[in-house]
Amino acid sequence: MNRDKKLEFGVGVFVLLGLAALVYLTLKLGAGELVGSDTYPVEARFANTGGLSTGATVMLAGVTVGRVDAIRLDPEDYSAIVELRIRSGLALPTDTMASIKTSGLIGDKFVALAPGADEELLEPSARITMTESALELESLISKMAFGSVKNEQNGDQESASTAPEP
Repeated sequence: MNRDKKLEFGVGVFVLLGLAALVYLTLKLGAGELVGSDTYPVEARFANTGGLSTGATVMLAGVTVGRVDAIRLDPEDYSAIVELRIRSGLALPTDTMASIKTSGLIGDKFVALAPGADEELLEPSARITMTESALELESLISKMAFGSVKNEQNGDQESASTAPEP
C-alpha cells in the first residue's frame, strides 16, 4: 500500500512539473521571446498603421525576427511611430524598408522588413526612414465600386496619348 502512494505522489509531481513547463513556454512564446533572447530597439514612422497592434510580429524573408513593442502618435505631424524589437544577431542596413502587411485576406497585421544594400548598419534606437503604410482594403473596394480606379487609369492613358510628341 505504501508503494502505491509513492507512485501516485511521483505521478502527481511529474504532472505538476509538466503543467508548469507548459505555462512557462506558453507565456514566453506568446510574448515572442525565449530564454536568453536578446533584442535591440528600432523605430519606424508610418502615415497609417491600419490596425497594427502591439505584439505583432516583425518578419524578414518570412522568418520572425522581432515584435512590435509599442505604437504611439507623433503630435508634431500626426504620424504613427512604431517601436520594434529586433533580434540582436540581425544587423540591418540603414536603407532597410519597413512595410505593414496582412497575413491572408483579412488576417493579422505584421511588419515586413526588406533590407537594402547599404554597408552602414542601423544603430539601436535608430529610425527606419523608408516605410510603406498599411494597404486599406476598404478604400480599395470603394475605389473599385465607384470607378475611381478605372477613371484614374483612363485619365493617365488620355493624358499620355494627347501629349505632344517631341
